[in-house]
Amino acid sequence: MTMRVPSELVGCQIWRISFDYQVRLALGALHPDEGYRVDAELVIEVPFLLRDASGEWHELDPGTGATVAPALDLFQTTVTALAVGETGSLTLDFDSGAELVVTPHRQFEAWSLAGHGVPHVFVGPGGEREWQR
Repeated sequence: MTMRVPSELVGCQIWRISFDYQVRLALGALHPDEGYRVDAELVIEVPFLLRDASGEWHELDPGTGATVAPALDLFQTTVTALAVGETGSLTLDFDSGAELVVTPHRQFEAWSLAGHGVPHVFVGPGGEREWQR
């Protein structure tokens, strides 16, 4: 199955960040005349990499409490580019210079995307993908 890149996320701003055993990023973008263009949530369930605005890389692991704090710096940043690899890896670039990278896990769901204005995406163990529109 060919991976569809959810390009609708470009121009979206991070409106909320929450974490427990997952890291959840609420992304939104308004249409000038019609309200929400995108109102979506990206859920990350496996360790991931984050390059902060100063260029320092952090390996973050959901479920580890305050160690995921560097992800809070994504609040109110805007997605400027994204890529989805053939295996289901996800890379998001932000206007702050930050970069987030999630790669598939051999045992667990890596990431999912759902909401208004985006395709529904599930990247499961080993990069298995399910896309719905």
